[in-house]
Amino acid sequence: MDRANGSTFSGFILLGFFNRPQLETALFVVILIIYFLSFLGNSSIILLSIVDPRLHTPMYFFLSNLSFMDLCLTTCTMPPTLVNFKGRDKTITYGGCVTQLFIAVGLGGVECVLLSVMAYDRYAAVCCPLHYMMIMHPQLCLQLVVTAWLTGFGNSMIQTALTMTVPLCGRNQLDHFFCEVPVILKLACTSISINEAELFAVSIFFLVVPFTLILVSYGHITHAVLKIKSAQGRQKAFGTCGSHLLVVVIFFGTLISMYLQPPSSYSQDVNKSISLFYTLVTPLLNPLIYTLRNKEVKSALRRVMGRTTET
Repeated sequence: MDRANGSTFSGFILLGFFNRPQLETALFVVILIIYFLSFLGNSSIILLSIVDPRLHTPMYFFLSNLSFMDLCLTTCTMPPTLVNFKGRDKTITYGGCVTQLFIAVGLGGVECVLLSVMAYDRYAAVCCPLHYMMIMHPQLCLQLVVTAWLTGFGNSMIQTALTMTVPLCGRNQLDHFFCEVPVILKLACTSISINEAELFAVSIFFLVVPFTLILVSYGHITHAVLKIKSAQGRQKAFGTCGSHLLVVVIFFGTLISMYLQPPSSYSQDVNKSISLFYTLVTPLLNPLIYTLRNKEVKSALRRVMGRTTET
Protein backbone atom coordinates (compact mmCIF):
# COMPACT_ATOMS: atom_id res chain seq x y z
CA MET A 1 0.00 0.00 0.00
CA ASP A 2 2.98 2.35 0.26
CA ARG A 3 3.35 4.25 -2.99
CA ALA A 4 6.73 5.59 -1.90
CA ASN A 5 8.15 2.04 -1.88
CA GLY A 6 6.72 1.32 -5.31
CA SER A 7 4.06 -1.17 -4.24
CA THR A 8 0.54 -1.09 -5.65
CA PHE A 9 -1.91 1.22 -3.94
CA SER A 10 -5.37 -0.32 -4.50
CA GLY A 11 -7.61 1.85 -2.34
CA PHE A 12 -9.10 2.43 1.09
CA ILE A 13 -11.32 0.54 3.50
CA LEU A 14 -14.25 2.65 4.71
CA LEU A 15 -15.02 1.50 8.23
CA GLY A 16 -18.24 3.50 8.57
CA PHE A 17 -19.97 2.43 11.79
CA PHE A 18 -18.49 -1.07 11.62
CA ASN A 19 -18.43 -1.46 15.41
CA ARG A 20 -22.18 -0.76 15.59
CA PRO A 21 -23.89 -2.99 12.99
CA GLN A 22 -27.36 -2.28 14.43
CA LEU A 23 -26.74 1.45 13.94
CA GLU A 24 -25.69 0.87 10.33
CA THR A 25 -28.96 -0.94 9.61
CA ALA A 26 -31.03 1.88 11.12
CA LEU A 27 -28.94 4.53 9.35
CA PHE A 28 -29.40 2.71 6.05
CA VAL A 29 -33.19 3.13 6.27
CA VAL A 30 -33.00 6.75 7.50
CA ILE A 31 -30.44 7.80 4.88
CA LEU A 32 -32.41 6.11 2.10
CA ILE A 33 -35.62 7.95 3.06
CA ILE A 34 -33.91 11.33 3.50
CA TYR A 35 -31.96 10.92 0.24
CA PHE A 36 -35.18 10.16 -1.65
CA LEU A 37 -36.97 13.18 -0.14
CA SER A 38 -33.97 15.42 -0.79
CA PHE A 39 -33.73 14.23 -4.38
CA LEU A 40 -37.46 14.80 -4.90
CA GLY A 41 -37.46 18.26 -3.28
CA ASN A 42 -34.37 19.61 -5.05
CA SER A 43 -35.41 18.15 -8.41
CA SER A 44 -38.81 19.83 -8.06
CA ILE A 45 -37.18 23.22 -7.40
CA ILE A 46 -34.96 22.90 -10.47
CA LEU A 47 -37.86 21.79 -12.68
CA LEU A 48 -40.20 24.56 -11.49
CA SER A 49 -37.49 27.21 -11.90
CA ILE A 50 -37.03 26.14 -15.52
CA VAL A 51 -40.62 25.65 -16.70
CA ASP A 52 -42.39 28.50 -14.87
CA PRO A 53 -41.57 31.98 -16.31
CA ARG A 54 -42.77 33.65 -13.08
CA LEU A 55 -39.86 32.05 -11.25
CA HIS A 56 -37.27 33.44 -13.67
CA THR A 57 -35.96 35.82 -11.03
CA PRO A 58 -32.52 36.20 -9.39
CA MET A 59 -33.72 34.53 -6.18
CA TYR A 60 -34.88 31.34 -7.92
CA PHE A 61 -31.89 31.35 -10.25
CA PHE A 62 -29.65 31.11 -7.18
CA LEU A 63 -31.96 28.58 -5.53
CA SER A 64 -31.98 26.31 -8.57
CA ASN A 65 -28.17 26.35 -8.54
CA LEU A 66 -28.22 25.53 -4.82
CA SER A 67 -30.62 22.65 -5.45
CA PHE A 68 -28.47 21.31 -8.29
CA MET A 69 -25.40 21.51 -6.06
CA ASP A 70 -27.22 19.69 -3.23
CA LEU A 71 -28.33 16.98 -5.65
CA CYS A 72 -24.74 16.45 -6.77
CA LEU A 73 -23.41 16.44 -3.19
CA THR A 74 -25.88 13.88 -1.85
CA THR A 75 -25.52 11.69 -4.96
CA CYS A 76 -21.72 11.81 -4.64
CA THR A 77 -21.72 10.64 -1.02
CA MET A 78 -24.97 8.89 -0.06
CA PRO A 79 -25.40 6.03 -2.62
CA PRO A 80 -21.84 4.76 -1.98
CA THR A 81 -22.54 5.06 1.77
CA LEU A 82 -25.70 2.96 1.43
CA VAL A 83 -23.73 0.31 -0.47
CA ASN A 84 -21.03 0.44 2.20
CA PHE A 85 -23.55 -0.05 5.02
CA LYS A 86 -25.32 -3.08 3.53
CA GLY A 87 -22.72 -4.61 1.23
CA ARG A 88 -19.85 -6.91 2.12
CA ASP A 89 -17.29 -4.88 0.21
CA LYS A 90 -16.26 -1.89 2.34
CA THR A 91 -13.50 -0.70 0.01
CA ILE A 92 -13.23 2.27 -2.31
CA THR A 93 -10.62 2.47 -5.03
CA TYR A 94 -7.92 5.12 -4.94
CA GLY A 95 -9.40 6.76 -8.03
CA GLY A 96 -12.88 6.60 -6.53
CA CYS A 97 -11.65 8.24 -3.33
CA VAL A 98 -9.89 11.02 -5.26
CA THR A 99 -13.02 11.65 -7.33
CA GLN A 100 -15.31 11.66 -4.30
CA LEU A 101 -12.98 13.97 -2.38
CA PHE A 102 -12.66 16.38 -5.30
CA ILE A 103 -16.43 16.59 -5.89
CA ALA A 104 -17.40 16.82 -2.21
CA VAL A 105 -14.84 19.52 -1.36
CA GLY A 106 -15.68 21.44 -4.53
CA LEU A 107 -19.43 21.38 -3.91
CA GLY A 108 -18.93 22.35 -0.27
CA GLY A 109 -16.95 25.41 -1.34
CA VAL A 110 -19.57 26.30 -3.95
CA GLU A 111 -22.35 26.17 -1.35
CA CYS A 112 -20.42 28.41 1.07
CA VAL A 113 -19.98 31.10 -1.58
CA LEU A 114 -23.48 30.65 -2.99
CA LEU A 115 -25.16 31.04 0.40
CA SER A 116 -23.36 34.36 0.90
CA VAL A 117 -24.46 35.45 -2.59
CA MET A 118 -28.06 34.55 -1.74
CA ALA A 119 -27.84 36.54 1.49
CA TYR A 120 -26.68 39.57 -0.53
CA ASP A 121 -29.59 39.01 -2.92
CA ARG A 122 -32.05 39.07 0.00
CA TYR A 123 -30.34 42.19 1.38
CA ALA A 124 -30.79 43.95 -1.97
CA ALA A 125 -34.43 42.84 -2.20
CA VAL A 126 -35.37 43.98 1.33
CA CYS A 127 -33.16 47.04 1.83
CA CYS A 128 -33.07 48.38 -1.74
CA PRO A 129 -36.41 47.25 -3.25
CA LEU A 130 -36.67 50.13 -5.74
CA HIS A 131 -33.25 49.39 -7.22
CA TYR A 132 -33.32 45.61 -6.79
CA MET A 133 -33.62 44.62 -10.48
CA MET A 134 -31.00 47.22 -11.39
CA ILE A 135 -28.58 45.81 -8.80
CA MET A 136 -29.24 42.11 -9.41
CA HIS A 137 -29.26 42.24 -13.20
CA PRO A 138 -28.93 38.93 -15.13
CA GLN A 139 -25.28 39.46 -16.06
CA LEU A 140 -24.28 39.99 -12.41
CA CYS A 141 -26.27 36.95 -11.29
CA LEU A 142 -24.54 34.76 -13.86
CA GLN A 143 -21.13 36.16 -12.93
CA LEU A 144 -21.74 35.50 -9.22
CA VAL A 145 -22.81 31.90 -9.84
CA VAL A 146 -19.88 31.20 -12.18
CA THR A 147 -17.53 32.71 -9.59
CA ALA A 148 -18.98 30.44 -6.89
CA TRP A 149 -18.47 27.30 -8.99
CA LEU A 150 -14.98 28.26 -10.18
CA THR A 151 -13.85 29.26 -6.67
CA GLY A 152 -15.21 26.09 -5.09
CA PHE A 153 -13.66 23.68 -7.57
CA GLY A 154 -10.44 25.68 -7.92
CA ASN A 155 -9.94 25.26 -4.19
CA SER A 156 -10.94 21.59 -4.42
CA MET A 157 -8.26 20.91 -7.02
CA ILE A 158 -5.60 22.27 -4.64
CA GLN A 159 -7.03 20.54 -1.55
CA THR A 160 -7.31 17.17 -3.30
CA ALA A 161 -3.75 17.35 -4.64
CA LEU A 162 -2.27 18.32 -1.26
CA THR A 163 -4.28 15.69 0.64
CA MET A 164 -3.72 12.73 -1.67
CA THR A 165 0.06 13.28 -1.86
CA VAL A 166 0.51 12.92 1.92
CA PRO A 167 2.55 9.74 2.72
CA LEU A 168 0.34 7.13 4.40
CA CYS A 169 2.94 4.36 4.89
CA GLY A 170 0.49 1.59 4.10
CA ARG A 171 -2.38 2.87 6.22
CA ASN A 172 -5.63 2.48 4.32
CA GLN A 173 -8.45 2.21 6.90
CA LEU A 174 -10.61 5.35 6.88
CA ASP A 175 -12.75 5.56 10.01
CA HIS A 176 -15.52 7.27 8.06
CA PHE A 177 -18.21 6.53 5.46
CA PHE A 178 -16.74 8.65 2.63
CA CYS A 179 -13.42 10.24 1.70
CA GLU A 180 -12.91 13.56 3.49
CA VAL A 181 -9.82 15.72 3.99
CA PRO A 182 -9.43 15.52 7.82
CA VAL A 183 -10.02 11.75 7.75
CA ILE A 184 -7.31 11.11 5.16
CA LEU A 185 -4.85 13.46 6.86
CA LYS A 186 -5.32 11.48 10.07
CA LEU A 187 -3.69 8.48 8.32
CA ALA A 188 -0.50 10.42 7.54
CA CYS A 189 2.72 8.92 8.84
CA THR A 190 4.69 12.18 8.63
CA SER A 191 4.18 15.70 9.94
CA ILE A 192 1.11 17.37 8.48
CA SER A 193 1.61 20.76 10.12
CA ILE A 194 1.79 22.47 6.71
CA ASN A 195 -1.41 20.73 5.58
CA GLU A 196 -3.15 21.70 8.82
CA ALA A 197 -2.09 25.34 8.47
CA GLU A 198 -3.21 25.45 4.84
CA LEU A 199 -6.53 23.76 5.65
CA PHE A 200 -7.12 26.22 8.49
CA ALA A 201 -6.46 29.23 6.22
CA VAL A 202 -8.74 27.89 3.49
CA SER A 203 -11.44 27.13 6.06
CA ILE A 204 -11.31 30.72 7.29
CA PHE A 205 -11.77 31.95 3.71
CA PHE A 206 -14.63 29.58 2.82
CA LEU A 207 -16.38 29.30 6.18
CA VAL A 208 -15.73 32.23 8.51
CA VAL A 209 -15.72 34.99 5.87
CA PRO A 210 -18.96 33.94 4.07
CA PHE A 211 -20.68 33.25 7.40
CA THR A 212 -19.71 36.71 8.65
CA LEU A 213 -20.98 38.34 5.45
CA ILE A 214 -24.27 36.45 5.78
CA LEU A 215 -24.72 37.62 9.37
CA VAL A 216 -23.97 41.22 8.33
CA SER A 217 -26.51 40.98 5.49
CA TYR A 218 -29.20 39.61 7.77
CA GLY A 219 -28.34 42.25 10.34
CA HIS A 220 -29.21 44.94 7.78
CA ILE A 221 -32.32 42.98 6.79
CA THR A 222 -33.42 42.80 10.44
CA HIS A 223 -32.90 46.55 10.81
CA ALA A 224 -35.05 47.15 7.72
CA VAL A 225 -37.75 44.74 8.91
CA LEU A 226 -38.02 46.52 12.26
CA LYS A 227 -39.09 49.63 10.38
CA ILE A 228 -42.16 47.82 9.01
CA LYS A 229 -45.23 49.25 10.71
CA SER A 230 -47.39 46.16 10.27
CA ALA A 231 -46.91 43.64 13.09
CA GLN A 232 -48.05 40.85 10.76
CA GLY A 233 -45.51 41.94 8.14
CA ARG A 234 -42.70 41.97 10.69
CA GLN A 235 -43.69 38.55 11.98
CA LYS A 236 -43.74 37.08 8.47
CA ALA A 237 -40.38 38.62 7.58
CA PHE A 238 -38.75 37.47 10.82
CA GLY A 239 -40.16 33.97 10.32
CA THR A 240 -38.64 33.76 6.84
CA CYS A 241 -35.29 35.23 7.91
CA GLY A 242 -35.20 32.99 10.98
CA SER A 243 -35.73 29.88 8.85
CA HIS A 244 -33.00 30.90 6.42
CA LEU A 245 -30.57 31.63 9.25
CA LEU A 246 -31.33 28.27 10.87
CA VAL A 247 -30.20 26.42 7.74
CA VAL A 248 -27.13 28.64 7.41
CA VAL A 249 -26.14 28.11 11.07
CA ILE A 250 -26.55 24.33 10.78
CA PHE A 251 -24.51 24.16 7.57
CA PHE A 252 -21.68 26.49 8.59
CA GLY A 253 -21.70 25.35 12.22
CA THR A 254 -21.16 21.70 11.31
CA LEU A 255 -18.47 22.52 8.73
CA ILE A 256 -16.64 24.87 11.09
CA SER A 257 -16.62 22.26 13.84
CA MET A 258 -15.25 19.75 11.31
CA TYR A 259 -12.60 21.77 9.50
CA LEU A 260 -11.42 24.30 12.08
CA GLN A 261 -9.97 21.64 14.34
CA PRO A 262 -6.64 19.88 13.72
CA PRO A 263 -6.95 16.29 12.42
CA SER A 264 -4.91 15.16 15.43
CA SER A 265 -7.87 16.04 17.68
CA TYR A 266 -10.38 14.49 15.28
CA SER A 267 -13.11 12.56 17.14
CA GLN A 268 -14.36 9.87 14.78
CA ASP A 269 -17.87 9.12 16.06
CA VAL A 270 -18.81 12.75 16.70
CA ASN A 271 -17.52 13.99 13.36
CA LYS A 272 -19.12 11.16 11.41
CA SER A 273 -22.43 12.37 12.82
CA ILE A 274 -21.52 15.96 11.93
CA SER A 275 -20.71 14.91 8.36
CA LEU A 276 -24.18 13.40 8.01
CA PHE A 277 -25.68 16.81 8.77
CA TYR A 278 -24.00 18.81 6.01
CA THR A 279 -24.07 16.03 3.41
CA LEU A 280 -27.61 14.78 4.07
CA VAL A 281 -29.74 16.92 6.40
CA THR A 282 -28.90 20.38 4.99
CA PRO A 283 -29.67 19.36 1.35
CA LEU A 284 -33.10 18.24 2.60
CA LEU A 285 -33.73 21.42 4.60
CA ASN A 286 -32.76 23.80 1.78
CA PRO A 287 -35.80 23.13 -0.46
CA LEU A 288 -38.11 22.94 2.55
CA ILE A 289 -36.99 26.21 4.09
CA TYR A 290 -36.13 28.34 1.08
CA THR A 291 -38.84 27.46 -1.40
CA LEU A 292 -41.46 24.82 -0.68
CA ARG A 293 -43.00 27.05 2.00
CA ASN A 294 -43.29 29.99 -0.42
CA LYS A 295 -46.61 30.89 -2.02
CA GLU A 296 -44.86 31.51 -5.35
CA VAL A 297 -43.52 27.96 -5.48
CA LYS A 298 -46.84 26.45 -4.39
CA SER A 299 -48.63 28.42 -7.10
CA ALA A 300 -46.05 27.34 -9.70
CA LEU A 301 -46.44 23.72 -8.62
CA ARG A 302 -50.23 23.95 -8.98
CA ARG A 303 -49.89 25.50 -12.45
CA VAL A 304 -47.48 22.79 -13.59
CA MET A 305 -49.65 20.02 -12.12
CA GLY A 306 -52.70 21.61 -13.76
CA ARG A 307 -51.05 21.60 -17.19
CA THR A 308 -49.94 18.00 -16.66
CA THR A 309 -53.50 16.96 -15.75
CA GLU A 310 -54.94 18.70 -18.81
CA THR A 311 -52.55 16.93 -21.14
